[in-house]
Amino acid sequence: MRILFVHQNFPGQYKHLAPALANSPTNEVVAIGEDVNLRRQASVLHPRLRIAAYPSPPRGASQETHHYLQSSEAAVRRGQAVARLALALRREGFVPDVICAHPAWGEALFLKDVFPTARLLLYLEFFYRASGSDMGFDPEFPSSFDDQCRLRVRNTIQLISLEAADCGVSPTRWQRDQYPGPFQQRIEVIHDGIRTDVVRPAPVADFVLPEARGTLCSGDEVVTYVARNLEPYRGFHTFMRALPGVLAARPQAQVLIVGGDDVSYGRRLPDGETYRSRYRRELGDTLDENRVHFLGKVPYGRFLDVLRLSSAHVYLTYPFVLSWSLLEAMSCACPVIASDTPPVREVVEAGRNGLLVDFFSPQQLAAEIVQLLAQPDRLRAQRLQARRDVEQHFDLAQRTLPRLVRLVEELAERRG
Repeated sequence: MRILFVHQNFPGQYKHLAPALANSPTNEVVAIGEDVNLRRQASVLHPRLRIAAYPSPPRGASQETHHYLQSSEAAVRRGQAVARLALALRREGFVPDVICAHPAWGEALFLKDVFPTARLLLYLEFFYRASGSDMGFDPEFPSSFDDQCRLRVRNTIQLISLEAADCGVSPTRWQRDQYPGPFQQRIEVIHDGIRTDVVRPAPVADFVLPEARGTLCSGDEVVTYVARNLEPYRGFHTFMRALPGVLAARPQAQVLIVGGDDVSYGRRLPDGETYRSRYRRELGDTLDENRVHFLGKVPYGRFLDVLRLSSAHVYLTYPFVLSWSLLEAMSCACPVIASDTPPVREVVEAGRNGLLVDFFSPQQLAAEIVQLLAQPDRLRAQRLQARRDVEQHFDLAQRTLPRLVRLVEELAERRG
């Protein structure tokens, strides 16, 4: 079987699937990605995985291009760069049975034109909607009519790729259901998977805090929050506004915050301001900064230690893509306090495996954290249930990866 993976930040969501397929000597696996990202990942890529890179970044739109179309033009140029590499592969005799691609950046636009007999399997992460999901959700950051029109145009890149695709995969039901109805019957719901053998509860003896602020260990009162970047899409503003009440009520509590200062989603602030600096300034001296520790982006092992230390793990999100970190927290049997938003409600059931709070209520969030710190055994049964749920539904080795491999094999059998 011949498989082609296409992802600008490869391996991305194919971190486990691509090596699993490359492990078989009967498979030939090739990956296309952006050269800068591929060089950064070179040391962890599979030895039987052949890599093809396109220049980074492809030239973008001109200043004269309508602003609705600037991201679309960049996507077309990226798709064109991928198509040139695909044509070179075809001239060498490599014709894939299955192509696995993420369509968001335009890379999948022309793949079926190069390989018309291949089966195209898309990773369908998010389809933008003018209402009912992230857009217009947060009144603190309102959207405009212009934003809505721009999103409609932005979806055209995915729609073109969807029309050519044979099948899609979405990690949650809610993410699948954001796509237009006629396409949904072709979209399988299969999560990327969690390595529950690695992401599991364990004691932490000595977690050294930055700036010589001391050392934490299992049993200490530790509130944790994790996001790729600290921004409103992941409820950073709500979390920060809850902290003064928590710190005042629990004088022994320490707060560990993992995440960078860039913006992954949503709008940037003017003049290089970060959301972290904005909310620290807003809270002023109500925030005891000796007990609030911004760790930045950390190595994976240290990230797991943060989760294993947690007495109360907070996960907040707009109705948007579900973060791996929520399931990793549940797999570590963290006491989870999450926002009552989709797709969180697919995995966190209030009173069964965690707690749900109003995304917009720092007061409710603070009260739940304080109560949990005061009664550390309160969620013991729910924590264990959360771990069991991840093992049952999201375990990589036993659940999700076999389904993904089987789907690729079934598509290959229908090739042409």
